[in-house]
Amino acid sequence: MNKTIRRAAVFTLLLVIALLVRATWVQFYDGQALADNKNNRRKAIEQYAYPLGDIVVGGNAITGSARTSGGDLAYKRTYTDGELYAAVTGYSSQVYGANQLEGIYQDLLDGTDIRLGTPVDTLTNKRADPGDVVTTIDPAVQKAGYEALGGNKGAAVAMDPVTGRILGMVSTPSYDPSTIAGSGSADAAEWQKLGKDADKPLVNRAIRQPLPPGSTFKLVVAAAALEDGVYSSVDQKTDSPDPYRLPGTVRDLENENKSAPCENASLRVALQYSCNNVFAKLAVDLGQDKVKAMAEKFGFNEEKQDVPVRAYASVYPSGMDKAQTGLSGIGQFDVTATPLQMAMVSAAIENDGVLVSPHMVSQVTDADGTVLQSYDDPGSQRIVSESTARELQSAMVTVVEEGTGTNARISGATVGGKTGTAQHGENNSKTPYAWFTSYATDSATGKQVAVAVMVEQSDAARSEVSGNGLAAPIAKAMMQAALKN
Repeated sequence: MNKTIRRAAVFTLLLVIALLVRATWVQFYDGQALADNKNNRRKAIEQYAYPLGDIVVGGNAITGSARTSGGDLAYKRTYTDGELYAAVTGYSSQVYGANQLEGIYQDLLDGTDIRLGTPVDTLTNKRADPGDVVTTIDPAVQKAGYEALGGNKGAAVAMDPVTGRILGMVSTPSYDPSTIAGSGSADAAEWQKLGKDADKPLVNRAIRQPLPPGSTFKLVVAAAALEDGVYSSVDQKTDSPDPYRLPGTVRDLENENKSAPCENASLRVALQYSCNNVFAKLAVDLGQDKVKAMAEKFGFNEEKQDVPVRAYASVYPSGMDKAQTGLSGIGQFDVTATPLQMAMVSAAIENDGVLVSPHMVSQVTDADGTVLQSYDDPGSQRIVSESTARELQSAMVTVVEEGTGTNARISGATVGGKTGTAQHGENNSKTPYAWFTSYATDSATGKQVAVAVMVEQSDAARSEVSGNGLAAPIAKAMMQAALKN
């Protein structure tokens, strides 16, 4: 073989090798990337070629799949009581993707999760039967919260303080995920309508819209004061002038109830009447670092709060001056919280100072019901001492029995709570947010529940907006349902 032919043969061989390498690369690397691309129509066709697995509440599936009448997508997602459970399920759409539980467990629900198939299925790329997601949601609690919120814009979260199980998660106004599940013109029109709605029904207000928590945050400040030893009990008198002048300003911070005994009031009385002067001064005396440390123990500033849907971080700010620190002590300035976060505060107090990680999925299973993963041991952390928790429990009971939270009373149960009316808008020009965070213990069974409610907007006159008037009755309805069941 002469040199020219030999060189041509080697060159041709190299071209063949390069072609084989490229084909292999496309097949096993680029091919998978293309298959996973959200814009790949074949991915949607494969996903909706068969019925999806279900999301389960109270032993019953609240999702399903329906055969489509035409097109290349054989099935679409359906929902039972879609508006009631939208804050739990999220949506699964042939066009707009999936979010919340539908998004997090998409591989499990469409059968592509590697835990579902056999080794042979994995090698042959055979699609396994889909699995199911079993939630912790109590249907009675969910319904009670949804109906009690009614036409108000707001949200509520109920959880078991001992196990961390989320029993109810409601956000209003809601939407029906079934109406955007398909790929038709009606689905597109509904999607556009939801996106343009000023009330933002697609936003899960329970975990995705932190707002000023107002006076409910005073529980965090009180916890910091007791843990730091500033006061030994909730009945010890404080050094709190009324009104309290914010440091470095000419602004006097007054109380809503001008006749309330807030001057030098104890923490119990200050929580009972929601005395701004006491907690603003206490935050200044403690200093922002100590208040922040306590807030972060409860979960504030946590960027990865997964339940398993990721909640937006509730915020206690840094870099404040003393006047701003004082305002932070009453849940104003740049302090924000979600209803989930404020439910966690009450849950930790009710559970004698221990916060069990909140979660709304108990287990995921395969098509035969075999448990693939269980969340029965979510982890816990001591937030405050048992003695501090007991002091705060007692003070919260006083709020409900004799103070600003009387609308949350439940016969046959011990109920503790804290109201909040958070100002917002320039010069407090907009309607305040009404808050209520609480716990209840059944006197006969010992069963416990913690609930937080936020009413962002209602039809009530501005003068009638209060935590007790708007939010406490909603919390009461959810607590009653939880204790009954």
